[in-house]
Parts: sequence; C-alpha cells; structure tokens
Amino acid sequence: MEGSGSAPELSPEEERILIRDITIAAEAVTKEGDIFYLLSQRWWQCWLDYVNQDMTATSINGSSHHHETAGLSTPKRPSAVDNSDLISDVTSELSNVEIELHDTLVEGRDYILLPQPVWEKLHGWYGGGPILPRKAINTGLSQTELAIEVYPLRLQLHLMPKGERAVIRISKKDTVGELHKKACEVFDLVMDQVSIWDYYGQQKHALMDNMEKTLDDANIQMDQDILVEVLRVGNGTADGGGQSSVQENGYTEKDSNSMVVEHSRSSLSVADGLSINNYVSRSCSSEFSQSQYLASPSSDLDNLHGSNSITTRGAPLGLTGLLNLGNTCFMNSAIQCLVHTPEFARYFREDYHQEINWKNPLGMVGELALAFGELLRKLWAPGRTPVSPRPFKTKLARFAPQFSGYNQHDSQELLAFLLDGLHEDLNRVKHRPYIKSKDADGRPDEEVADEYWANHIARNDSIIVDVCQGQYKSTLVCPVCEKVSVTFDPFMYLSLPLQSASARTMTVTVFTSDGTALPTPCTVSVPKQGRCKDLIQALNNACSLKNGEKLLLAQIRGHLIHQFLEDPSLHLSAIKDDDRLAAYKVPKLAKNSTYLQFVHRREEVDPGNSRSSIIWKPFATPLIVPISLDKVVTSADIQQIVHTMLTPLLKFEELQPSSLSNSIMAAPSQVQEHKSDSEIYMDSAESDHKDQEQNFKTAATSKLHLHLVNENNECIDLSTGEEKAIRVSSSSATVLVFINWSKRDLKKYDTHYLENLPEVLKYAPAPKRTRGEPLSLYACLDAFLREEPLVPEDMWYCPRCKEQRQASKKLDLWRLPEVLVIHLKRFSFSRSTKHKLETFVNFPIHDLDLTNYVANKNSSQRQIYELYALSNHYGSMASGHYTAHIKLLDENRWYNFDDSHISPINEDDVKSAAAYVLFYRRAKGEGASASNGAQSCANQNYNSSRR
Repeated sequence: MEGSGSAPELSPEEERILIRDITIAAEAVTKEGDIFYLLSQRWWQCWLDYVNQDMTATSINGSSHHHETAGLSTPKRPSAVDNSDLISDVTSELSNVEIELHDTLVEGRDYILLPQPVWEKLHGWYGGGPILPRKAINTGLSQTELAIEVYPLRLQLHLMPKGERAVIRISKKDTVGELHKKACEVFDLVMDQVSIWDYYGQQKHALMDNMEKTLDDANIQMDQDILVEVLRVGNGTADGGGQSSVQENGYTEKDSNSMVVEHSRSSLSVADGLSINNYVSRSCSSEFSQSQYLASPSSDLDNLHGSNSITTRGAPLGLTGLLNLGNTCFMNSAIQCLVHTPEFARYFREDYHQEINWKNPLGMVGELALAFGELLRKLWAPGRTPVSPRPFKTKLARFAPQFSGYNQHDSQELLAFLLDGLHEDLNRVKHRPYIKSKDADGRPDEEVADEYWANHIARNDSIIVDVCQGQYKSTLVCPVCEKVSVTFDPFMYLSLPLQSASARTMTVTVFTSDGTALPTPCTVSVPKQGRCKDLIQALNNACSLKNGEKLLLAQIRGHLIHQFLEDPSLHLSAIKDDDRLAAYKVPKLAKNSTYLQFVHRREEVDPGNSRSSIIWKPFATPLIVPISLDKVVTSADIQQIVHTMLTPLLKFEELQPSSLSNSIMAAPSQVQEHKSDSEIYMDSAESDHKDQEQNFKTAATSKLHLHLVNENNECIDLSTGEEKAIRVSSSSATVLVFINWSKRDLKKYDTHYLENLPEVLKYAPAPKRTRGEPLSLYACLDAFLREEPLVPEDMWYCPRCKEQRQASKKLDLWRLPEVLVIHLKRFSFSRSTKHKLETFVNFPIHDLDLTNYVANKNSSQRQIYELYALSNHYGSMASGHYTAHIKLLDENRWYNFDDSHISPINEDDVKSAAAYVLFYRRAKGEGASASNGAQSCANQNYNSSRR
C-alpha cells in the first residue's frame, strides 16, 4: 500500500463504514469556501467494488451467485489514487496554473467530488494523485445554493500597448480587484498604472473600475477577453484608451469551440445509499431594489449610436435582425418567434414593470423579464441596425448555465426555458395557496376540468398563461383492476412525434442451438402499438420456423441474459430502440426440461490491480440449449453440446477435409438415445450420423474450459479428464455454464459473430419525403394523442390496487390557448445514438382545424389557427443552423430572419423539411365562431379518420 499513514490496514467493511460516517458529518457542516476534491470515477468504482465485496452478488436469472462461487474474481484492494485520466494531455501554457483538466469532464461519469475530510482519509490510506482541490461557492438567485467550482473562469488577458497575451484561471467569486492584481502579477506591472476592461469581441465594452464587485456580478463569462491597459504616466491613457462608447453592433464571430462551464454539484454516491445532495442553506433570499430596474434605460433608440442609417416615417417595424455572437443562431431564432407574437409585442412595449414579481422564489427576481423586454423594445424600434443580444445572453447564462458558452443548443429547449422563466418573473400571484386536487369520483368532465383550471390559475396567472397555456385531459387505466383515473393538466406547448404512426422496425439476432447456421440479424416490421406476440410472430415467419420449434426471445445486457420476454401481452413500447435482443431457435420443451445458458469469458488484465493480475471477463452474446432434467448428463455430454453449437464458428483451416462435405453435426449420442419429437434440437443428421460425428470430433478434439454453476452455487470444472455426472438444477430459469476462452481456442473459432449484437433500431437516415408523400401534421397529432402504455420508468400508482402499475395512458386536448406552440420532435437521443429526422411535415399555414381534437364538446367555437412564425433547423446534429420565418401581420407578408440578415420570402417557401417549432395563433374572423358540426373542406381528408 502506498498510503502515507502507518496505522494497520482496515478491512473493506471498516473502510466503508468510516467513509460513510465522515461523509455524513461533513454534509452537516458544509459552507461556502469549503474545499472539495476531484476523484476519478474509475478509481472510485474500484474502491466501491472493494469495500462492498461482502455484500455484492451477481444476480443471473433470479439466482444470486457470489463472485467467488460463480467463478468471478474477488475485487482487490485498489492501488494508489490515480486522477491522471482527468488531466489534459496537452502541456498547459496557462499562467499560474499547474494542472489543467480536460474540458469535457462530466460529474458522475468521469469524476466525483469528495469533501475535504473524506479525501484526506482516502488519500491517507492510498496516497497517489494528482491532488485536485476545488472551492464551494454560493450560486443561485439568492446566492445561497452551494456549488463546487470545478472549472474556474478561464480568461484571455490582452496587454496593451505591448500586444502580449496570457491565459489565467480565476474564480467567478473573486473580485475585480483580485483580477486586477493577478493581471499585474502576470505581466509584472505596477497596479496604479493599469486599468482593466471588459474586452468582449476585442472591443472596449466596459471599464472594470469597481474593485469590490465580483466577476460573477460583472457578468464575466468563460473564455472572455480582458484588456489590460497600461496608462501613460502623467498623460492619460495609452492610444485607444478612454471610456468611449462601445459599438456593440460591430459583429465579431466568437470562437465556436468555447467551453460550457457550469458544472453543478450533484450527488456523491457512497456505500449503503449514502449521498451528498446539493448543499442549500436556509437563507434569507436577497432582495433587489426595484428602483435600479425602473431607472434602467429603455429608450428605443439606445441601439442606434454609431449608425448612419436613415429612419423614414412609415417604414415597417419589426424587421430588425440579431447579431450572431458565435453559435447563437438557436437563440436568435427562438427570440424572433417570441418577439413577433403580437400579444407579447404589445405587452412588453407597454409598461409591464408593475407586473414583475420581484420576490417569486421560482423566478429570476425580474431580471429575465427585464432583459427580454429591453431586447424586444430594441427589435421593435425604428431603424434596421442589427441588435446585439449580448446583455440578454449574459442574463440567460446566469439563470440557465446550460446555455452558457458558445456551443450550439436547441432552440426548443431555450423556448421552453424562456416561457417558463418569463411566467415566473411575471406571475401576478404573489402568495401561492396550497390546493389539493380532488378525485373525479364520477363527476362530469366539464366540472372536473374547470376545477383543475381554477386551481391552476389560483397559483399561476401571467401574460404567458393568458397567451400560451392550454389544458389536456389525461386518462390512465390500470391493467389489473381497470381503475380509470382522469386528470386535467396544463400545457405550454405540444411535442409531436414524427415517426410512423402505425409501424415500427425492429432488429433481432437469431441464434440456433443445433449448430446449423451462423447468428443472423433479422429485421421485421411490427405494429408500433403492438405487443410481444406480434414481434415473435413476425420473427417466426421470417425464420421459417419448423414444427416442434419455437423462438425464445431474450433481452441481453452486460453479455448476460437480462430477462426472457415470454409474456405475449408485453407492450413493445417497453423495448427501447437501443436495447439488444436475441432470439434462440430451440425445440418446444418437453416436461421437466430447462435451458443451459452458456456465458463467454476471456482473460483480461484487472485494471484495479497494481500487479496486473488476470481476470475472466464476460464478452459476446450468451447461447441457449435445452436439456432434460430426467436424465443425468456428464461433462462429456456438455462438451459435445458446446462443440456442436460452435461448429459454424470454426475457422476454415481448422476443419479436416472430410468434415467439409457435411455442414451439420449430430447431437451427443447419450442425448439422442432419449430424444422425443419435442426434444430433437440437432436433427439434421440421418443415415450418415456416425460419419458426421466422427468428422466433428476430428475438427475439434480439444476440450473447452467449461465451469457449471450448480444448485449450491458451486463451480464445477467440466474440463477434467474424468466423466463427471452432473445433475442439473431446476431452481432457476437457466443453468449457468461459463465458457472460458483460451487464446488458443480464440484462434480456432471466429467469435466476432457472437460479439456484434445490433440494437433494436440501428438508425439509418430515411429517404426524404417528397411533397407528394408528406407526413401530415394531423397524423403527428394523432400519434401524440393515441393511447399508449407508460414506459417502465413512469410507473403509475393505482389508488385501488395500492401498487405501482404500468398503466396505459391516453391524452385528449381540452382547452386550447390563444397561441399554440407545436414542437416537431426531430431530434432523437438514446444511450448510444443520436440522430435527426429529416421528415417533411405538411403543416397547414391557414386553417389549422383542431375542432375534432378537442374532447370538450360544450364549446361551440371552432378551433381554427393561423401560422405566423416558425423556427427552422438546417443541417445535422453535429453542425446545424437555425433561422426563423416570421409573418408580419400588418403587412401580411413573410420574411426570413437569418441572424442579422432579413429578406422577404413567398408563402410557398415557408414549408420545408427544416421546420422545427411552429407558432399558431387563433384565427379571428369568419369561421372561428361557427357551430361545432361545421367542417373545414380543406381539412376534411385529415379529419375523416378522427373518432
């Protein structure tokens, strides 16, 4: 052991308990300024395995097999702490920084954070490093939530007039005075002769002369430029000095590779369920003076300095672009859609300050609403000079760190944040009452819906609610007791799926147990809302299953069978696109039979052991073979079964010439003696059975290293020379047999056929739809509202069964808002894949008729909507670009807003496969108040299939 302490080594259990107790004690007294330490997640996991080894068992098919008894290696004591995987390999050129972290570390995946007492104890036991301390700082709106500053600010210092540069790291909670001092130390300057400037876009933005102000309060962001200006003694500032106004509208493209830095403090998982949550003190929230906002500049002409443009009376307003600050097209697109929503434009151009909720703990103390309002006023001011959204982005980065930096983000996610944040800042309800919703208890839907909406308005009342919020009816049905539960919930926007509403493509790899064929991926089409029986039937047809055979469907995780999918009524929605499935072609079992599950393992170096010991680690896809429990089989029988199964994997040069004429090997003779019609799983050999068996033995004479786990969880070596009689247990779904592959055996067999198990959906870009075959917006809405089972992660508590249930859920629109925001779900994410759907959606520009989609039939008003704005996304997931199409209602004309560039477009050009977020406004005029029975001719073909 490399630890520095001389105390006797503790047992794993003693280490675990001591660390748990120290962590709990540290959690109780954590405060601002405390030091936390980064620790490699890889090393931490090795330590957890070590200290939990007495409690850990590997569960396979319902049976618990301890590491020792199941042939798995016992976790060993970790070597010295190794944080090298957190350190950047590039030689650091940063001043005053000894160690630089990788830019893309994620807490919980790459590292964890340990309180100082915990780190000191672990480091005392194990030693190692490097040591990576970080400070706890106050964050949040009231500056009372503790977070660990894993990535201090990285600032680019520009020395003028010499032109030298340097990069430093400094906490955002350090003051301007501390930055001033550090800058002088870096360049060896006299402090009294130096001024520092916020040098955004390499233009003087603001003189940083308030030495007590924190860098956080000064809105200094990661990778920002700071000008260090040397004053001329006795003669003012150097050339370029002075506090002249900065022309913010001068466009400078920011480096798109700037790093996103706000890593929040999540939780520290420790043994026995120990965790350290976000440290939040009970604090008094900071109160902000209202006068500072009321005195803020709000002139519509603030943005016109330095502009030579001539404003003419009667020129259309609202045709002002937004500068791209560097990958901020997602923000520009979303903002243009919001500021051109007529209700919002009118509201924020009037005096909205009186509605700001300054003390709402869920809001941003009015700052987000003020920043948005100021930006909207500039965009609606006379003149066409593009506006820089930097002040707004600075506020956005403060309240939503996920949008900080200059990486590309999702315009819909930003819209969701803005709508919710503006609502909280402008919520007219100052003191929210607690209201408990009542069960429907058979009451009319209209009564229950009105009650839910009244309760919602009692707590949420703002311009956002007035304009954008609607209500839908959610119906849940328990699959056991058929209890029906109805709730009415508010919504801000609708997220509609773009996948086919009727079919789903699934890929399953089919394995044989008789050695007749290689594993074969099989892709089938099944009903999207289908059940497991539909998938099995489709696979049966694709595989041409014989009489007496069946497919055993299994979900594979970690190179083991996670579960058999035997319930024919299981909803296919429970199977994710990134799951991996195997279908085993086996004979229908006779009575008193079970399966052998063969799990492959190979030798690998133990990464947690300093002596580089060898361990057996599972790999590839397990294999399944049926076996009778009525007869006692021998180790030789199991050896023969394995060799037969692996016959298709034998490399060509390993087969004897005599064996090449026969591709199918026979079953072991002992098993053949007792076969019945339901037990024949190697039935291809007929008259030449003995010759083929001899050829097989010639091709593969050496024994494989097999270990069977019996009913007592003991590992039995089946590789010895003696003929061991094995009685197979029926206590579990399968009997586990490990195949320990030696290097020699791996040379004889081509195991890659077992290793490449594809996902259920291996994404490939679908061919683009043409205008002749569009996916209608109505079809997307149908798919969104269709009844579906909840996924296992969203289990529902049934009040009648008193248990969690995977209930089926159905949505109905009940109350529609004045402005309907529709999000087309083009981006799809899974554990291993991410892609964009380029589907062309045919959405109506005029007369979007939702009358038949509204379950509330008491309203006589037709639900007709008109499109007035949409956010577009062009390109791929990795590199894309956002624009906005906006209809100026006063002109009745469409425009394309591409950052700072604005150009008129024809209405026919509005529709494209890039449409991402659609903004519809309730139609005003004829038809909007027609009777409920009236139908729109334009939408008749879409609505004919509605219920």
